[in-house]
Amino acid sequence: MQLTGAEIVVECMKEQGVDTIFGYPGGTILNIYDALYKHNEIRHILTSHEQGASHAADGYARSTGKVGVCFATSGPGATNLVTGIATAYMDSIPLVAITCNVGTPLLGKDSFQEIDITGVTMPITKHNFIVKDVTALADTIRRAFTIARSGRPGPVLVDITKDVTANETEYEPKEPAAIHRVKDTIREEDVERALKMIKKAERPFIFVGGGAVISDAAEEVTELAHKLQAPVCDSLMGKGAFSGEDALYTGMLGMHGTKTANFGVSHCDLLITIGARFSDRVIGNAARFAKKAKILQIDIDPAEINKNIMVAGSIIGDVKEVLKVLNGRVAEKQHPQWLDEIEALKNKYPLKYQPEKLTGPYILQELYRVTKGDAIITTDVGQHQMWAAQYYKYKKPRTFLTSGGLGTMGYGLGACIGAKVANPDKTVVNIGGDGCFRMNLNELATASRYNIPIIQIVVNNHVLGMVRQWQNLFYGQRYAATVLDDKVDFIKVAEGLGCEGIRVTTKEELAPALERAISLGRPVVLDCQIDCDDKVFPMVSPGAPIEEAFDAEDLKAKEGQA
Repeated sequence: MQLTGAEIVVECMKEQGVDTIFGYPGGTILNIYDALYKHNEIRHILTSHEQGASHAADGYARSTGKVGVCFATSGPGATNLVTGIATAYMDSIPLVAITCNVGTPLLGKDSFQEIDITGVTMPITKHNFIVKDVTALADTIRRAFTIARSGRPGPVLVDITKDVTANETEYEPKEPAAIHRVKDTIREEDVERALKMIKKAERPFIFVGGGAVISDAAEEVTELAHKLQAPVCDSLMGKGAFSGEDALYTGMLGMHGTKTANFGVSHCDLLITIGARFSDRVIGNAARFAKKAKILQIDIDPAEINKNIMVAGSIIGDVKEVLKVLNGRVAEKQHPQWLDEIEALKNKYPLKYQPEKLTGPYILQELYRVTKGDAIITTDVGQHQMWAAQYYKYKKPRTFLTSGGLGTMGYGLGACIGAKVANPDKTVVNIGGDGCFRMNLNELATASRYNIPIIQIVVNNHVLGMVRQWQNLFYGQRYAATVLDDKVDFIKVAEGLGCEGIRVTTKEELAPALERAISLGRPVVLDCQIDCDDKVFPMVSPGAPIEEAFDAEDLKAKEGQA
């Protein structure tokens, strides 16, 4: 059948099973929006800003495992997607961004709202395309979805010139390409080496990263950990791939990881790393990371092997498929003395905070209690993000959505909207600092427009908390450009944007406020006031080895010795 390019875009979305698109219209993409309006079969969420659309598509993808989709027009519309695309790229999130450009004859002439968006996004996409021929449009879109979903996932951008959206061509519907898990790279010699390393180990430790979440390998990770009786830690991106309620769980690894995880990894003799890329925030001083251990790395991407840390063994392939092989062949082991050592570390170094006042950790602990650990938590970036990683126990994958690689302030609210749209029966909460919240708080208008009942918790310390923490510890308490003590009233902002606003200033007010927010069935902002000098502990100084993690008590002891 003969269809316009715009109609082909809509048909391809339907082919790929897309049920929701987040976007913002403009001149060059009008034909596609007109086709969406006429067909009226796919839900479109009009965000307040294109960046919000990209983060919402990202949150939709992270919480479901499906491809998130966002639309934007040319020029500033397209460039406003860039931060969201880069966020998805750094965390390997499947995203398809559709942008439109000026007509083909106007390309390269500095035409109104023209931008070379494929050139701009080349370093931050898994692949990108510009379509200048309507006959190539359908297959390009299909390819984009296949690339986004296959192997190590990632964002793909398709830029379409306006004349292509108007031109007609023959369209033949096709079934989406089947995505096969990567297992032909799993070599027998690599598996044999891994099994020998595991058999020899007396102090094994498992480190779980985002790849285990992406491959839906939580069941296999848990089976391996219990077969080996090995303690488990995770990265920020690996949260939920191993239950935070499991007795073998030791917490997060790295700069703000638990002392148990950091000390345990530093003293283990085998570190089994599953779907993690050894980020600088995890390993600290690379030369001194896990020096007593042989490292076995399991990853889908061969480029990650020996990139940041040299390893003694590796298996390349889909994490789920690799673990199926290992679990089928590994012998059960007991390490009672090792587990006793780890348990002693847990008892000696529990996470601590000031119990007498409202704090970030208390907010997260109460949220965990009130939601019974069954909410989807999104975050922005900073102290609140670390508290959310430390104090909320994630039982399942795809329940903790955060910008790990790029560290995008302003990510959380859009992601929260996307996750709630995808999971309407789940409680979805965004944890944000007041600095982050200011960046994209306009998306509250999106939530209220569609009555998307999200909960936005603002951990409000009236400063840029994490930057201030560094200034306090490493910059002689020179608080340059980090104080936000002004006259902004987030309750009035929330109400002005059509949401409910609740201010929380004491511990006693928190639980009733959370329960009310959950029961209201509309978007709610909780403005939780905490002290400006509350800090995230433990902490590893930049460039230091992770076994030198310190907390408030260590600082006091050091000051006493000075």
